[in-house]
Amino acid sequence: LLDAIVNKYGSLENLKNEISNKAVTVFGSGYSWLVVNDKKELDVITTANQDSPLSLKMKPILTIDVWEHAYYLKYQNLRADYVKNIWNVIDWSKVEKNYLCEKLY
Repeated sequence: LLDAIVNKYGSLENLKNEISNKAVTVFGSGYSWLVVNDKKELDVITTANQDSPLSLKMKPILTIDVWEHAYYLKYQNLRADYVKNIWNVIDWSKVEKNYLCEKLY
């Protein structure tokens, strides 16, 4: 996974910035996703409301939920703070497992 990230985004930090920037700019409720596209490449996308990358023939391997229910009690309307801190709880071994599964199928 790290090789694919570095090849596409230059570094893990660049990828995190891309996902974060997209997450904080979602209008209203939605998600920021790291997906494997139909070419078996990584992409960062956003979806509104309940929409899913699966309907776009993309396989999700990581998501940040930016519906208010995900962060409002702790962060109120400070979505950017929530997104900044979400990286402290991401289990990259699980993201890598998701990636490897999607890469194979």
